[in-house]
This record gives sequence, structure tokens and C-alpha cells, in this order.
Amino acid sequence: MLGEFELIRHYFAAAACARAGGDVVLGIGDDCALLQLPVGEQLAVSTDTLVAGVHFPDSCDPFLLGQRALAVAASDLAAMGATPIGFTLALTLPAGDPLWLAELARGLDAMALDCSLRLIGGDTTRGPLSLTVTVFGRVPSGQALVRSGAQVGDLLCVGGVLGEAAGALPLVLRQAEADADVAEHLLARYWSPQPQLALGEALRGKATAALDISDGLLADCGHIAKASGVALQIEHDRLPLSEPLRRFAGDAEALRCALAGGDDYLLAFTLPAAELVSLQAAGWPVQVIGRVLAGEGVQLIDAAGNEVAVSERGYNHFNA
Repeated sequence: MLGEFELIRHYFAAAACARAGGDVVLGIGDDCALLQLPVGEQLAVSTDTLVAGVHFPDSCDPFLLGQRALAVAASDLAAMGATPIGFTLALTLPAGDPLWLAELARGLDAMALDCSLRLIGGDTTRGPLSLTVTVFGRVPSGQALVRSGAQVGDLLCVGGVLGEAAGALPLVLRQAEADADVAEHLLARYWSPQPQLALGEALRGKATAALDISDGLLADCGHIAKASGVALQIEHDRLPLSEPLRRFAGDAEALRCALAGGDDYLLAFTLPAAELVSLQAAGWPVQVIGRVLAGEGVQLIDAAGNEVAVSERGYNHFNA
């Protein structure tokens, strides 16, 4: 097994995403990385940990794991409207399997290229498999998207179809099978989510509140409602559900996945109605699913305006 520093040099420091450039003045090789932000911009920082057996199966494709680990962290930058800069990786390994490490590094590198992120540091140690990714971005001062600005009368929107990653979970765990085209589509949504970084930047100065959907639409919308001191009303019939998800899971389970499944890593945001037309005309995938009301909490209603009871609202690490 390679030693810690040989492992870092061989699999990570040599990756294309580890080269300095852009806002990264100094990357891997010293005790700290150095970042140079443009004048008038703030640093956005977020950390996510993925643990084997909790966030991904103990046995999985390391290339896909590398992609997913970085994507879910980068999605937090999108939620803040931040321009990506770089990331660190703290990797805990039970063993240093060369082929496994090479594929993990390849997956990270591929997603880093897609997200314009540079690997700027990290750590490796021995123990049960886990990955902790910290991402860094920048946003013009005062323009970050936060959860606390939703206003009564705003529209509630999402950045695409919901529930596909949660719907793929039986396929990920090999508890079910599906037609090849459906399986390929749903598994890609789980293993290779695409952080909506460009959409996040486009929403600066337009959206009043935003976050990324990681724990389920109802649970995450609850965070906006609480932070903003408002109520969010979601219209059952306006939830965007894909045909592959409906074919695989059926309408009822597709709806449950959309509302409470989590792992979408799409943006949910509130928007003044006057901003909708220009965003949609520019081609942004803005789907209106409800509105902001006075009050508190999150309510699901049917086409007649009647409240729909919901038994499951989302994922909680300590109450799963």
C-alpha cells in the first residue's frame, strides 16, 4: 500500500483538476492553498460528508462515487448563486486499492471539469470509507442567494423534474430492475447529478430565497419557510415528474419521491412573478410549483385547493 503522501501525489495531485489557475494562486503542495478573490466578492464555503452504508452502498463503482461526492457538495454553491473556485477532499480509506483509487480520482476529475472546480488540498487517513468534500466559491458582495428573503406573493419554483434520484434507489441497491433506457436515465440522476451552477448565478438579483433540494422538497421548502417567516404552498398538479420515473415507480411512488425522496440536487427558489417571463425566455428550466403566503410551514394542495395530508416529509440523518 502506498504511503499517505505517495497516494496524494499519485492519484490526486497529478489530476488535471489539481492545477493552479483562476482564483487559485497556490494549490496542492504547501500547508495551505491560497485563493485570490476579486475586489467586492465574498467567499462561499460548504462541506458535505458521504459515509459508506449511509450515503452510498458499501460496494459501488468508485468512478460514480467520485462524481457524486463532488456534485452534491458543489450543489451548495449553486444554491448560493456562487461562482465555483475549488474544493478539498478528506478521504478515509479501509485500504489503498490502486484500481479503486484511480477510478475514484477519475470520477472526481470528470465532475471537477464539469463544475469548473480545482482540487486545492485535503487529507487521507485509514478507517471506514468516507469522503468529506469542502467547496469554495465566490459571489458579489450582497448578492448571495439565501433562505431568508422569500416574500408573500412570490412564486415557488424548482429547476427541473423532481424525484428521479430517489426513484432510482431500488436500482442502486439492486432491489429492482427496469428497462435499459429507464434504468440508465434514473441511475444517471442518482450517481451523476448536475449542480445548477449557471442557474444559481442567473438568479442573483432575481430570486428572493433559494436552496438545493437534498433531503426532499417538503423538508427543504420548510427551511425557506422558517428562515423567511412565511408559508409555502405547493400545488400537487404542478409538480414536474418525468416519464421514466412514472414508468418505473408508478404515479403514487413518483409523487412520494418528488415530495420526500431527496437527492434531487436541483434548486428550489422563490421568485417575484415579474421575473418569471425573462428567465423562461432565456431558456432557464424554471418550473412554477406554488407560491408564498402569509403564515408558516409548507402545505400541499390539490387542484380544488384542498390540503393534501402528507405522512413523509423528507430525510433526516438522526431520524431516518
